[in-house]
Amino acid sequence: MRRFWSGVWRCRAPLAVLGALGGYALFLPGAWMYAEAGRYRTDVAHAPRVTVGMIFGAGIYSSGQPSRMLDERLKLGATLYRAGKVRVLLVTGDNSRKDYDEPSAMRDVLIAEGVPQTRIVLDYAGFSTWDSCARAKQIFGVDQAILVTQNFHLPRALTLCRAAGIEAWGVGDDSSRYAGITTEYLYVREIPAVLKATYEVGVRPRPYYLGPREAGIRRALEAASRN
Repeated sequence: MRRFWSGVWRCRAPLAVLGALGGYALFLPGAWMYAEAGRYRTDVAHAPRVTVGMIFGAGIYSSGQPSRMLDERLKLGATLYRAGKVRVLLVTGDNSRKDYDEPSAMRDVLIAEGVPQTRIVLDYAGFSTWDSCARAKQIFGVDQAILVTQNFHLPRALTLCRAAGIEAWGVGDDSSRYAGITTEYLYVREIPAVLKATYEVGVRPRPYYLGPREAGIRRALEAASRN
């Protein structure tokens, strides 16, 4: 053991260089995403007027109520709608089990916030950020969208949706206002998530569930034109 640690000590300089290079490689994708997405981040007041606002799922409780972070996303999406920045809200989340239905819970909150049900479109197979972005483009025909999520998630969501072919802007919720420690943890968790997203940008894998094209957004726009 003494010989081992002696060898480590003699190699400390190259090991330090390797460690630094490894750390650089680990954080480089995240730095790239934050820099690249920065130009597309905005707020409600300065957001462009587009057809679709896209809200990502963020967990619901066993009671069916949304988590605090999801609730804040939904309120922000409703604010975009009321401000006339979007005409339709696409809510995308997990409904992989009968007892877990994020999109329906999201719809109910938006209705309570004053968004007409006819302006809400549900994507039940948004199992990941990439799946949500790819399905928005390929299944729902979204070409432009304002993405709604928390600040820590926004650069990755913007990068993936733009890689999927959507001209996207993002409006973020500052979760550190009400969940400081959790937000710090989630920023750290973004490190491996960003590495996965880098792979998805390069490979653009098929979503877990693709399915046939859906006309929900077209029908929502037709309902809007009748009002």
